[in-house]
Amino acid sequence: MKKLTNYTNKKILVLGLGKSGYAVAKLMHDLGAEVTVNDRNDLIGNKHAEELKKMGLRVIGGGHPLDLVDENVSVLIKNPGIPYSNPLVQKARNMGIRVITEVEIASELSESPFIGVTGSNGKTTTTMLLGEMMKGSDLEPVVAGNIGTALTSVVKDVTSRNVIVAELSSFQLLGTETLHPRVAVVLNIFDHHLDYHGTVENYAHAKARITMNQTSGDYLVYNADSERVIKYVADKTKATAVPFSTTKKVETGAYLADGAIYFKNEKIMGIGEMGLPGEHNLQNALAAVAAASLCNVPAEYIAHVLRTFTGVRHRLQYVGVIQGRTIYNDSKATNILATSKALASFPSKEIVLLAGGLDRGNTFDTLIADLKKAKIKAALLFGQTTAKLQDACEKAGIPTIRPVKNVEAAVPEAFSLSQSGDVILLSPACASWDQYKSFEQRGDIFIDEVNKFR
Repeated sequence: MKKLTNYTNKKILVLGLGKSGYAVAKLMHDLGAEVTVNDRNDLIGNKHAEELKKMGLRVIGGGHPLDLVDENVSVLIKNPGIPYSNPLVQKARNMGIRVITEVEIASELSESPFIGVTGSNGKTTTTMLLGEMMKGSDLEPVVAGNIGTALTSVVKDVTSRNVIVAELSSFQLLGTETLHPRVAVVLNIFDHHLDYHGTVENYAHAKARITMNQTSGDYLVYNADSERVIKYVADKTKATAVPFSTTKKVETGAYLADGAIYFKNEKIMGIGEMGLPGEHNLQNALAAVAAASLCNVPAEYIAHVLRTFTGVRHRLQYVGVIQGRTIYNDSKATNILATSKALASFPSKEIVLLAGGLDRGNTFDTLIADLKKAKIKAALLFGQTTAKLQDACEKAGIPTIRPVKNVEAAVPEAFSLSQSGDVILLSPACASWDQYKSFEQRGDIFIDEVNKFR
């Protein structure tokens, strides 16, 4: 970690005591800053809050008092998910105080080069793939960021012998100023998080910040099949742009041809050898292939990872074959698009689908075409969205549709309604918070329940 002194004795406000807030508060304290942590939730009994208090930090919960922002505050470091409409954030910006996310602090302090991965969908799988591939390079990879490990929790221990492979969300990127990845990867830009960003243009510009400080000596790996990625990112970058495509031959990047994956006309491996199912995972693989190849990872090692990597936990995760059924846990599919991609991953298989969860006010009309196209023999529906999903499934002509109490009740029904050779797929198309603390908890329960049938 670089030895910075510009935060010593400076007044820092950390807004939000999540994983990133906890990590950056500790790090700023270690740098000699005077740190206040604020969270809207009551922090009584919160272990992280108690630990920070014992270290001498000021911790305030139960609301956002406006007087926490005054002329003595040098920097406000906010949780990425806290909107810029928050009164404390607005006051800080009006006063000319820096408002950043912890990614910016990690970028300032890191002695390691960064590989940054962003996109609406697929960034976790691509980040994990790339992290595995980078083990074949001269640098030791450290995977962190939006993937679940705060960058400021790892940056203090990395050196020039490491490389940070970071999953970066639009929320995180919007709070960066000096982030400078050696390699930036932009997978796609869909209509996501518009409640936060307001417009697609704002969202795309936030994604494009991953390349704003890159120069011609850096690389931008971009999706040449996405008009938005080209318009908002690739056409404006100063980096050396390296495309990937599943639809056309791009000789300066990664592409598919004759049933195989290529990078700059070098064959990496056959498509059928991949451990991950689905068209969308071909895009993720091509992006990782391009980024790893630019970092001089040998083609044979890249191919080895693609053959052996079977998925990220809760993201179309291969659980195993149980009583002849192939089980996939896609609990991270918290929106319609993610479930559409999951369904398209099994074009020749009979599917028993487990879906449902938090009602966000939307219908599932846009999912009907995908439900029709997939070979779904039964749908088991749970949570607040049961009625809406049932309506969509009926319109799609699914022969068996059953409301169930929850995931725990759905699993035995799934085995009862399926037979050897079928796929049992948890892909909820909804958030989990109506019945579960997180999509991770929902997926873990699913795995526990299906394992009872081993």
